[in-house]
Amino acid sequence: MEELNTAFIKSKEKLAKVLKGKSSKPSIDIRLPLGQYLTDKFPVLDLGIKPDFDPKTWKLEVFGEVEEKKTFTFQDILEMPKTELTKDFTCVTHWTKYDVKWSGVLWKDFLKYVKVKSSAKAVMFYGADGYSTNDTFEDLNQEGVILAYELDNKSIPKDHGWSLRVIIPHLYAWKGSKFLNKIEFMKENKPGFWEVRGYHLRGDTKLEERYS
Repeated sequence: MEELNTAFIKSKEKLAKVLKGKSSKPSIDIRLPLGQYLTDKFPVLDLGIKPDFDPKTWKLEVFGEVEEKKTFTFQDILEMPKTELTKDFTCVTHWTKYDVKWSGVLWKDFLKYVKVKSSAKAVMFYGADGYSTNDTFEDLNQEGVILAYELDNKSIPKDHGWSLRVIIPHLYAWKGSKFLNKIEFMKENKPGFWEVRGYHLRGDTKLEERYS
């Protein structure tokens, strides 16, 4: 049975304390966010737990500030409008990969299947590995936010967060949950897994919002 990588988590907490308030010098490449280096590889960072995925039994629970709780099957997700997009992928650990191709359901399209209350101001995404991360409606309503189930025209592999992964291109990658299985609509913006451990509540790459 896989266990949380506590050493990795503690090292990230320590890093947040050490680097809090520090900023980077601008890059010569204006496309590259502050403090980032470019890579052709796609590194894998997680909590040490990679849940199994069975499309026949997988479910996505939606609850909180909604008119009614809903549960979606993987087939439900596949029957929603599919969008393909190519976006740069930026990790808070300072690497960026250009032109990553994702396919899935745009957030704005997914919302058509959920009756959200006007009291909802933010969302908490939960992963089957015990992860959570918060995002505001302002960020989720921006262009390119997608619930992805394909990477480079193939099902997202286990290492990269199957079955469903949240991609928010203008924020650091930790702001989108891998192994997505729950979405909570909230009245206020509350911190998730890394946010309570010293990471920024928002995580905008252009503003270099790494730590709080």
